[in-house]
Amino acid sequence: MKKKRLLALLLCVMMVPCLMAGGSKEAGQAENGRVKIIYSFWGTPDEGAAVQGVADKFNASQDRIDVEIMAIPHDNYITKLNTMATARELPDCGIMSEAAVLQFAENGLLYDVSKMYDAGESKPLESLTFKYQGNPVAYSTANEILLLYYNKDMFDAAGVEYPPVNAEDAWTWDEFVETAKLLTLDARGNNAKSPNFDPNTVVQYGCMVENLTWQLEVWCLSNGSGFYNENGSKVTINDPASMEALQKIADLHLVHHVAPLSAGLTDDGVQRSLIAGTCAMTTNGQWNIGTCLASARDEGLNYGVAVLPYMKEVVTINTGGPNVVFSQTKHAAEAMEWIKWYSREENSWGLIETGIWMPILEKWYTDEEFTRKWAGNPNFPPYDEYKSAVVDFAVDYARPASWYYVNNTVDFNALLGSLLGEVWTGNKTAKEAITGSYDALVAAYNGNG
Repeated sequence: MKKKRLLALLLCVMMVPCLMAGGSKEAGQAENGRVKIIYSFWGTPDEGAAVQGVADKFNASQDRIDVEIMAIPHDNYITKLNTMATARELPDCGIMSEAAVLQFAENGLLYDVSKMYDAGESKPLESLTFKYQGNPVAYSTANEILLLYYNKDMFDAAGVEYPPVNAEDAWTWDEFVETAKLLTLDARGNNAKSPNFDPNTVVQYGCMVENLTWQLEVWCLSNGSGFYNENGSKVTINDPASMEALQKIADLHLVHHVAPLSAGLTDDGVQRSLIAGTCAMTTNGQWNIGTCLASARDEGLNYGVAVLPYMKEVVTINTGGPNVVFSQTKHAAEAMEWIKWYSREENSWGLIETGIWMPILEKWYTDEEFTRKWAGNPNFPPYDEYKSAVVDFAVDYARPASWYYVNNTVDFNALLGSLLGEVWTGNKTAKEAITGSYDALVAAYNGNG
């Protein structure tokens, strides 16, 4: 579920708009009394075979639908789908990158999936719903939120209280900075609050706030604004509150000397900070519990999870790649039945129990029996800690990342990230970088970048 990989996909244009009702694709004809469904998936043939194994389980569970897997290499996935769309040869359904959903929906290529779940069923969390013109066009197949990780041994050594796990007790931004100062040490052991502190010989930083562009949105939201307004109809990155939030991130390094310089270009923030032993705290996605922190804990890292600090509002953002039903299908109901079945937690339990994915259905967050089955396992931090800092935080304080309701986020984030490079080094302020290129950012938002 690495969102940063998905940002590297460049969306192709020149797609033929289609009616939401269905197209003229010849695939999907009934065979042996069943409806044939083609599901596209990015990956190698071996990976496709693994997904086909899940499809085989579905095929054996009923006698009306046969699902076949179409494996497409990851780097060519969107390009291939665009070509197929133009030829009206899209598969019935498939996996999709977060940032591509609204592009496809705008071109009429996605089916309205609002009828996928019946009234009274446990549905995906509302924040995991991709919407185009108010209609659901996809649900995430996994959930991810941003949170705070910290090294308990470093806190113990400094005699500093652990970060709050309850959102109601979340640190203010100033409290976060002051705590980071106590945990930042120079070569002589002075912390950043000491008059003898030498910022040029730091051996341990108090924090690192992940500055991959898409993750920075949470701080603009926390400061009362955002990259865009609430319905995504206007670019608001130039609001004073948004620019102030970004400057506060930069000032952790430039002014307070409590964070290392980070260019925001590589997807290894947890590895470079918490796991490397260079930082006492770092922000990042929940998926790190499974992708790198479990093995680091086995090697001796004593880490904990906590809620994010806040500037004006307590908030986190969530994301998660979706499966979609393409509008050219003649078998939308069958495609939705497969996607709904495929998205059930038991079919991806290996990813959930290791901490790489979080569940999508409400019952896993609100029913203690399901929550304990998910969170009460040895791969995670202690249950009460994880329940408050992750499960409850995701239900009560998560807002969807902007690609759930805004198009052209790939180009916008790429441009914003390049502009912020000079902010992190102190060559420009956030206000100078953003106001000087605001028109270009709006152009990127409008698809003219």
